[in-house]
Amino acid sequence: MRAAAIPFAIAALCCAAFLVSFLRDRRRLRNGFYLFFALLFLGVTFIALLASVSPEAAGFVAVGVILLIIPTVLALTVFLICNGITMLRREGRRLANVLSLLTGVGICVLIVFNATVTQLAWEPLDILRGSLNGIVVYVSFLFVCFLLYSIVYGRIRTEKGVDFVVVLGSGLLDGHQVPPLLAGRLKRAKRVVEAEARRGGEPMVVTSGGQGPDEDLPESHAMAGYLAENGLARERILLEDRSRTTFENLTFSAEIMEQRKPDYRCTVVTNNFHVLRAALIARRAKVNGQVIGSPTAWYFWPSATIREFVAILVEHKYKNLVFCGLIVLSQVSRAFS
Repeated sequence: MRAAAIPFAIAALCCAAFLVSFLRDRRRLRNGFYLFFALLFLGVTFIALLASVSPEAAGFVAVGVILLIIPTVLALTVFLICNGITMLRREGRRLANVLSLLTGVGICVLIVFNATVTQLAWEPLDILRGSLNGIVVYVSFLFVCFLLYSIVYGRIRTEKGVDFVVVLGSGLLDGHQVPPLLAGRLKRAKRVVEAEARRGGEPMVVTSGGQGPDEDLPESHAMAGYLAENGLARERILLEDRSRTTFENLTFSAEIMEQRKPDYRCTVVTNNFHVLRAALIARRAKVNGQVIGSPTAWYFWPSATIREFVAILVEHKYKNLVFCGLIVLSQVSRAFS
């Protein structure tokens, strides 16, 4: 029982940190780290408690968890490669569509590289292997925290009684048509409006998106036309047609909402894979609202999620470069010590 006290105390501390941070603002990436460590140390606490009753059972569980790592990695690799091939067939040859394939191939290359270096037993390659493995572990840890909190945040119900529903643009098909991905966002926004109407509310919809170089009209105009064709009164729709990025989507939409109601509350609609990053950006843009997601085709989700994660890595590139540099330095110093 004493052995379980320390991990339980750490788990309780992480849970408390998560709850405090979440209640203050759920749109923080740090919430994912608190949640990850809370679950990790709860697991350690469970094994420690089990060991106090049956050391053999605890050992069996611990070994089982470790042994599951290899088949899990192999299954994930196969899934990512198959998914990447599906994306190429259905969505075309674009970098954003091959991220799952590149990740799966990258895992295969890393496995082969590790096996080769073990056979060669050459110190410079050992340093390189240690550095690469350390960076992969670090990035994998970040991804697990990101994915865990993305799932949690995406399943939390948003506040009721909103004044505006903001729909983020995502590009037009053939320069003028609303594609299925964007149509899903607009349909979700319409359902939010209808739900608010049943409670006596009358929220306005802000369609947000400027005109790209290959588009015949601003995305927001095409989005407004789609909503009007599907039964939403045109006078209930406001247009934000200057933006080029998600940050501009939210910043310019906030300006429109503040002009109409300074103490507004809103709900932002995007796709489910984009929810957490959009929430982080909404916090930076000082938007008073939470983000919800519309469903995405199953085959599209892995590459899109990886793309969102890479975008967050890039947004924090200096911190990540420092950590990766420290990992490399630790391997070099270990080799010469």
